[in-house]
Amino acid sequence: MVRNSLNYVSWKHRKSVAADLRKIYTALNAEAAERALVDFAENWDNLYPTISKSWLTHWQHVIPFFAFPMDIRKAIYTTNAIESMNMTLRKVLRNHRSFPSDDSALKVIFLVINNIAKKWTMPIKDWKAALNCFAIEFGDRFPL
Repeated sequence: MVRNSLNYVSWKHRKSVAADLRKIYTALNAEAAERALVDFAENWDNLYPTISKSWLTHWQHVIPFFAFPMDIRKAIYTTNAIESMNMTLRKVLRNHRSFPSDDSALKVIFLVINNIAKKWTMPIKDWKAALNCFAIEFGDRFPL
């Protein structure tokens, strides 16, 4: 949502709009986030009305995010690893115009994912705190 919202913003206002959007997705709960969204709309709707409209349109998909504790939210709100993997998969699969069978496509995907996994040396930020929250929240499904 943030990246999509910033597509509508000029470079001059980008930092201040991003700071106001941060107040929305880092709010303590859904009610506080909704108040921050209303404040954002009051401040920026005269220049960028599509941003608040987009957030309001997708609000039912944003609200479940606030059900998680803050430590888990910090670990899951970034999509950089997923986007990096998708980009690498697309890059490799684009070079292979066609595959003789489904198995050959699966083998290429398997090999690409193995190569990507070797490059993942950086741990996820705040993962230990998120892991503890996962163990508390989902203890019956969390392997110890």
